[in-house]
Amino acid sequence: MQHDAIAERRNNIAPIPFEADAPFLRVIGELPRELNGTLYRNGPNPQFEAPGAHWFVGDGMLHAFHIENGRASYRNRWVRTPKWLAEHDAGRALFGGFGRKLPDAPADLTDGGVANTNIIFHAGKLLALEEAHLPTEIEPGTLATRGYHNYQGRIAGSFTAHPKIDPATGELVFFGYNAAGPLTPALSYGSIDASGKATRFERFEAPYASMVHDFIVTENHVLFPILPITGSMERAMSGKPPYAWEPDKGAYVGVMKRNGTAKDIVWFRAEACYVFHVMNAWEDGNRIIADVMQFEEAPLFPHPDGRPTDPEKSRARHCRWTFDLSGNTDRFQQTYLDDLTGEFPRIDDRRAGLKSRHGWYACANPRLPMFGALSGIVHVDGNGRRLGHYLLPTGDTISEPVFVERSKDAPEGDGWLLAVVWRARENRSDLAVFNATDVEAGPVALVQLGHRVPDGFHGNWVGAA
Repeated sequence: MQHDAIAERRNNIAPIPFEADAPFLRVIGELPRELNGTLYRNGPNPQFEAPGAHWFVGDGMLHAFHIENGRASYRNRWVRTPKWLAEHDAGRALFGGFGRKLPDAPADLTDGGVANTNIIFHAGKLLALEEAHLPTEIEPGTLATRGYHNYQGRIAGSFTAHPKIDPATGELVFFGYNAAGPLTPALSYGSIDASGKATRFERFEAPYASMVHDFIVTENHVLFPILPITGSMERAMSGKPPYAWEPDKGAYVGVMKRNGTAKDIVWFRAEACYVFHVMNAWEDGNRIIADVMQFEEAPLFPHPDGRPTDPEKSRARHCRWTFDLSGNTDRFQQTYLDDLTGEFPRIDDRRAGLKSRHGWYACANPRLPMFGALSGIVHVDGNGRRLGHYLLPTGDTISEPVFVERSKDAPEGDGWLLAVVWRARENRSDLAVFNATDVEAGPVALVQLGHRVPDGFHGNWVGAA
């Protein structure tokens, strides 16, 4: 019992202080022979401790698990952003959270980017993403940093960590908040075609300045959620929280046709809520259906006066948003599909923006009294009904599950889920490989690391060419 209590108290948030290569990893079970490629993951791993900085604004570290012919290797590297390089040379922290310079930092330092949230592959480029800066190009394999990528100068400013790739056209659709400067209500919106050329970039005003972590793209529409984690320069200048929970502002979602312009956006309203991540969305006649992980109250951010939000309401649950485009109402419906706490939803990306029959997310063990200890995987059908549910041993935690199809033409959902698992008792990590349609059976293979991969955010699979 004492051992279990120790495992529950420990967590996997602290950074690891090294970069490593592990060319031959032990495999328990058998890696599927069709699984050939690399799982890239990104997450915060501060190079130096900064006073008052939350762990989730730490420097990005990439973790690459390469799988080929039943064998596995691992490499990790910090993203060498201008911030990381300046602090590395100085041997100390120069920035606090959200790009805030510390008082003793050199005057000419301006870039506090951390590139720590996601990593995607599009148009032949591997890109590390964080929502306040342009994408950072990474060299596949070596994980060397090549620097910011601005698409021949066609885009500028912030760029979401959650762009969407259209499975039919290969087009990448993106947005950015704070598009007119820090804590401003302007959003940018744009697209990059399958060859990597920027084809569109424009800006528009949202109802208020909000932290917009994710957005929604369907075959013919783009939806921008403006939810009440609000940004305020006035608060920031007076030493109060720059971002805070202001539920009285309510929830807005702007709906725009993909071939339309920002002038045509129709704004829908609903009760205050917060969503970090969208599972998927699609069109159904005159309606748009979007499945999201919705919080009643935002976690991590306080009220404007510094009071914390209610932890009972600060947990995400699988929720369905419905928008009626026929003009009958400007309200959208919010319907919870499950009561299980969960986050990091994923689908078979070949169905992105189209009706999907399979989804997965990391869930919290309902028997443990803590949010953030994601310790299992849920498999759901297209209506949110649970098809499978797997829980780790007590104290262990799991990352976002990433779906990999068995082959390009395999049916939807036929493939594997890859997730990094932290083993609390041993204080190290495994890469777990599940059969995507039978998660309850547990992992078919475990790739064992000798060290831990700290809790991170997002990752993606890049198949062998």
